Amino acid sequence: MSSSAVQSLTNAERVRRNKFARRKRMNYVALTLSLSAMAFGVFWLLWILFETARLGFAGLTWAVLTEMTPAPNEPGGLANAILGSAMMVSAATFIATPIGIMAGVYLVEYGSRGWLGRVTRFVNDILLSAPSIVIGLFVYAVVVARFKQFSGWAGVAALALIVIPVVIRTTDNMLALVPSALREAAYALGAPKWKVITLITLRAARAGVVTGVLLAVARIAGETAPLLFTALNNQFFTASLSEPMASLPVTIFKFALSPYENWQQLAWAGVALITLAVLGLNILARVLTRNKL
Repeated sequence: MSSSAVQSLTNAERVRRNKFARRKRMNYVALTLSLSAMAFGVFWLLWILFETARLGFAGLTWAVLTEMTPAPNEPGGLANAILGSAMMVSAATFIATPIGIMAGVYLVEYGSRGWLGRVTRFVNDILLSAPSIVIGLFVYAVVVARFKQFSGWAGVAALALIVIPVVIRTTDNMLALVPSALREAAYALGAPKWKVITLITLRAARAGVVTGVLLAVARIAGETAPLLFTALNNQFFTASLSEPMASLPVTIFKFALSPYENWQQLAWAGVALITLAVLGLNILARVLTRNKL
């Protein structure tokens, strides 16, 4: 081999090593930045959880779960706020889940190539990124201002509008992951389209769809702004959605800003309850989707 050929190989090897070293340095920089961002987020998360455990869990007593919200400097609990949140979240989930699932099924199975499907996805993306306070103001203008009354139903409407886009996006994504071979096999056996959807595709994607519903519930469980404009609040017990209704996030907001020590303690107890509920829903969602499509 001539000296020029050897020199050329040497130069090529040097260039290759330089490129490898440069890529390695960039990898270290990217890894360092990623770990730093993760550490920054985990630090604040652990601090929030520590403060919640220190100030909230210590105040969780049986009275918090069974007694009504009290007057300043009086004993009491959060029973009416817990009931109000449970009723409004349950009603919103019950109303929004079928709508979101059916819309997601349409986007994948019927409107994947049509203009209506593209418009629906675009509008859904806007709703996903819309601040919850904007949705609360919208429901206030459409429902509360028209009927001249705050009510639990208005709160349900606002929460349902938050749930629907989350369920649509999750259903859309999970159904798109179902292999086309499953659908084709069912069609080859002569199954009608509605049976293919209900018995094949939805069943295959059920874990992901349920996860989307649970994550949507976890999101609305802590929403305050929409309920301030719709359900308002109620210091007393009520099980009627046609009246202003207490909710845990609004009660926490009100009590945390008050100068009364017992109200502040109840606010921290409410924070602990919501944290436990959201944590439980997220764990349940992880368990349902583990080792599944």
